[in-house]
Amino acid sequence: MTTIQTTLSKTFSNFFASEKSSGVLLILCTIVSLHIANSLVGPAYLNFWHANIAGLSIEHWVNDALMAVFFLFVGLELERELYNGELSNFRNALLPIVAALGGIGMPALIHFTLNAGTPTQAGAGIPMATDIAFALGVLALLGNRIPASLKIFLTALAVMDDLGAILIIAVFYTQQFSPAYLLSALAVFGLLLVLNRLLRVMSLLPYLLGGTLMWFLMLKSGVHATIAGVLLAFAIPFSANTDDEASPSHRLEHFLHKPVAFIILPIFALANTGIVIGSGWQQDMLNTNSLGIQGGLVLGKPLGITLLSFVTVAMGVCRLPNDMQWPHIVGAGLLGGIGFTMSIFITNLAFTGDASVINASKIAILMASLVAGVLGYLWLRFFSREATTNETEMS
Repeated sequence: MTTIQTTLSKTFSNFFASEKSSGVLLILCTIVSLHIANSLVGPAYLNFWHANIAGLSIEHWVNDALMAVFFLFVGLELERELYNGELSNFRNALLPIVAALGGIGMPALIHFTLNAGTPTQAGAGIPMATDIAFALGVLALLGNRIPASLKIFLTALAVMDDLGAILIIAVFYTQQFSPAYLLSALAVFGLLLVLNRLLRVMSLLPYLLGGTLMWFLMLKSGVHATIAGVLLAFAIPFSANTDDEASPSHRLEHFLHKPVAFIILPIFALANTGIVIGSGWQQDMLNTNSLGIQGGLVLGKPLGITLLSFVTVAMGVCRLPNDMQWPHIVGAGLLGGIGFTMSIFITNLAFTGDASVINASKIAILMASLVAGVLGYLWLRFFSREATTNETEMS
């Protein structure tokens, strides 16, 4: 029987190590933001994020501009995975792709079932995505207890989740659509592709300038401006040679890694988790929107990921890596329920202008992500301990 050989590259190992630290920092920023928002200086703190600069609130600049850089980084990661990472081999990539589809579809179905025909129906996209920083941060706490292939599986799963979320944002969360601006943005994208594919321009400057213009045009088009970050990632020259660290894509990804993990995402957490927890928040957790978010993340994610993976493996379409077992897939599914960054991001798009629903949704996301993270950690820790015990007994 042919086995899937799994190795951890230096790039991936560095990525995984930094995600652990980034996850811890995100937790701290969330705790700080929640504490300040519910203190005596809470109103001033919230007003700070709503202050206008150049026609947009600071929160708006964070969610539309800084997060465009985050999506650029996600796009560069996805490009690397597609060319020479886990997703470059179709046989290896198929299982996390299938798992991601299950992890996107089942949570959305749970939320939609509970909210169809109501004003909160637009929240179906909230429980779809996995927060890669938190999920890998929790996984990193388990150290060498878990197989190397599980780290790669969860990373590929989260990347595909992010791609799904990006497509959902582009299609379903577009407001005041302007075809002229969108076509102009796509024209800039086409020009950047010409610079890359035909003219072989290797300097980053033209791409960054073009990306900035594309971001502005995308913002004016009504399609969320962060999509420009993903398009820019695929316009920047990339070398499929794993040793070519001089390629523009590799250099930019390496440059953005620390700022995204330790500046952009923490600022996003501070700007978006200033949640005022009022006296009736418990009742808000029982409405259909909150139940859909919590049920989608805590139940829908592991169910969708595990069931679709099991069906496709049973049919012979996919196969498990040689060092993974089904409890590992279940554990990855539980960690997939940590929504946080992308879930909060989609919440802001789904319920624009409805502060009470946004507030309740964010509380539901935080609670569900906490439960999913704890359950995933305990599940994998217990299973790993059992596996080690069994191996000892057999020897």
